[in-house]
Amino acid sequence: MDLFSRSWTALRTAVAELADEDFAQPSGCAGWLVRDLVCHLVIDAQDVLITLVTPTEAEPTRDAVTYWAVTDTPPTGDDPLDALTVRLAAAYEEPGLLKFHLDDVGSAAGRAAELADPALRVSTQDMVLTAGDYLVAYVLEWTLHHLDLMAHLPNVAEPPAEGLAGSRVMLEKIAGAAFPTSWSDKDALLVGTGRRAPTGTEKAELGELAAKLPLVIG
Repeated sequence: MDLFSRSWTALRTAVAELADEDFAQPSGCAGWLVRDLVCHLVIDAQDVLITLVTPTEAEPTRDAVTYWAVTDTPPTGDDPLDALTVRLAAAYEEPGLLKFHLDDVGSAAGRAAELADPALRVSTQDMVLTAGDYLVAYVLEWTLHHLDLMAHLPNVAEPPAEGLAGSRVMLEKIAGAAFPTSWSDKDALLVGTGRRAPTGTEKAELGELAAKLPLVIG
């Protein structure tokens, strides 16, 4: 729960510190500019709020790891929902409006997470999880999108080290295998999710795991 808050606060702070011209730069998400990514974060924050106020008595069907659906097809930006995000982002016109909306809804999502009972069962996307597992799952979401935010903006501060480490552990559980211990957490996440291709040396170090990559999660 605490790691959710630290990761989410760091990401929102990074967005708040962006210059207006940064919003027109590409992000690490295929087909999305930084403004599109920030718009997606607004939607994510809304999802967190909705989920935390959607309790259920049903037994959990997923945990923080199995929450994620995994494919081997990287996004292109052409998915209808991805395209909708681009149109929504363009409608803001001014970066300041996007910053304000993320701060407004994002702060509320952060407070809701801090107040949530970790044992509460919640329902989202036809799944049932404890609120604790749901929020742990979102550490991976925040961390990957923080890396997406800084993909072409070298002055953006990196995600918290503990968020990178926790996200690596989660990705390794999803993969069912560990990344080379010599790799940084950041490189494991970028290569593991297809955000960059492995070098020849890295591919050799991956061994059999290379055949499973990329792990495209959503």
